Amino acid sequence: MQNEIYLSGVGGARPDLPMTAAGLEELAATTLSPEAFAYIAGSASSERTAAANLAAFERHSIVPRMLRGTAAPDARDLSVEVLGTRLAAPVLTAPVGVLELVHPNAELAVGEAADELGIGSVLSTASSTPIEQVGAVSGENWWYQLYWPADDEVAQSLVRRAEAAGAKAIVLTADTPGMGWRPRDLELGHLPFLQGRGIANYLTDPVFRSRLASAPEESAEAMQMAVLTWVSMFGNHTLRPADVTRLREWTDLPIAVKGILHPDDARAVVDAGAAGVVVSNHGGRQVDGAIAALDALAPVAAAVGSHADVLLDSGIRCGADVLTALALGADAVLYGRPWVYGLGLAGKAGARHALRILLADFDLTLGLAGFANLAEIDTSALRAVSG
Repeated sequence: MQNEIYLSGVGGARPDLPMTAAGLEELAATTLSPEAFAYIAGSASSERTAAANLAAFERHSIVPRMLRGTAAPDARDLSVEVLGTRLAAPVLTAPVGVLELVHPNAELAVGEAADELGIGSVLSTASSTPIEQVGAVSGENWWYQLYWPADDEVAQSLVRRAEAAGAKAIVLTADTPGMGWRPRDLELGHLPFLQGRGIANYLTDPVFRSRLASAPEESAEAMQMAVLTWVSMFGNHTLRPADVTRLREWTDLPIAVKGILHPDDARAVVDAGAAGVVVSNHGGRQVDGAIAALDALAPVAAAVGSHADVLLDSGIRCGADVLTALALGADAVLYGRPWVYGLGLAGKAGARHALRILLADFDLTLGLAGFANLAEIDTSALRAVSG
């Protein structure tokens, strides 16, 4: 990508979009609707957790090693296998819901872009596009993220639909039994689900539809009742680690549990049958003042890393962040907000651009730091930053 841009620059061409995550966010702030930007950018309460996710990376410095012959692109291998899925690089798009807020092609554009790049994508339960349509364009490397509703039969139906549509893993999100306090959305009085957005998987689910008196497409009143039915079952405060065992009975796919920050919770879900854990605080959107995801990573990896795959979500913004996460015990990372901004700015091309700049940055950082492949990365690659 770097060579492509510089060669085009000889003829006077310049990239249409910013080359950093921060630049994408700044442009999106002035381009997207206030409601769309607030929904994507916003976090819980004072947004301290979201800030802590970014600041945590500043407490670690990479120690480059020289004269290892890794600077040439053909000397490096970024590929990895996570939860049985082979990826060209240790990156998956994080599950983000209601993508119709930023672009009409929504999850279809993201699934296609990730597939073209050989990385993974994780489809949100709260998607704007039904599972089957997204699965048809997302290739072989997509997973399904489950918000377990307060109706086990609906949950089971969603999981089985995802497996039938080609998902390669199920990611059970544990940190959202309900939504956190989100002032940006509250100030706008905006919750998209109440407008029927982000519930496409429910509206197309036969079990959910069996709970309705009439089909939602029949009238505005029927749609309103469907939305209220969704409200009644979103979030599940009763889930326990034993439910991971129940989930395993519904599917042959590997299961990862997302939202883990404590080693004991990681041990519990792995003992219950999870093949992976995603260390995450939901991008700071749930608990204000929570521990940064990166700060939770090493203890969780030490607790279960020999028994399960470990991924990091929350705070990844550049290639150095990916390397830092891998050095602290992650097998791969989930990447969230920046590609959503790219999607909003330029559709599939914008999402692809945001993903490419992360991958190119990581590739160069890996080689210039002296690593030829991911297996070589460990804690010796880092030094803690004092004070």
